[in-house]
Amino acid sequence: MTSTSRRPDVRSPLRLLLAVLLVGAVTSACGGGTSTGDKGYVDGQGIVTRLTADERKVPGDVSGTTLTGEELSLKQYAGKVVVLNVWGSWCAECRQEARSLAGAARELAQDGVVFVGVNTKDSSPDQGLAFEKRYDVPYPSFYDPSGRTLLAFHGTLIPSAIPSTVVLDADGRVAASIQGKIPSQQTLVDLVRDVQK
Repeated sequence: MTSTSRRPDVRSPLRLLLAVLLVGAVTSACGGGTSTGDKGYVDGQGIVTRLTADERKVPGDVSGTTLTGEELSLKQYAGKVVVLNVWGSWCAECRQEARSLAGAARELAQDGVVFVGVNTKDSSPDQGLAFEKRYDVPYPSFYDPSGRTLLAFHGTLIPSAIPSTVVLDADGRVAASIQGKIPSQQTLVDLVRDVQK
């Protein structure tokens, strides 16, 4: 009877390690605020982007009907700094930031800063109006269930990134944006004041 000695197959553990690393890389590539998961929207990480004056561009036309049925256009705020926040009543991060946004709007109103919301993906204006009442939102919001308004910010906002916020300078150009929930009321106030300089 002859005994055959078997050499251990070192390739199997190496293959297992490579598979684990590959799965980890794919998983992290799908995270970080770029995957919709089962929510149907991207939840950003509160990433603040500032643009220098020469990088700023005027977005497309932003106009439509508000939650209360009135016509609204950002053109009517020419010469003013405008903060535009994209939200939905169904969005947990939007609920978390709502009071901070309302507080920033009240604080910056004395400086002539205008806040406007874009209510998106709600099936009825009633949902958005209930949200505004609950969080004492002091500014109007476009009712935009299809997200059409966001096309005006192509290259600035990811259409499915909700919430997101854009700051337009007094010339109507995109000066800053926040993808995801605003980090804090003070962060937004400081960002707007920086744009006003």
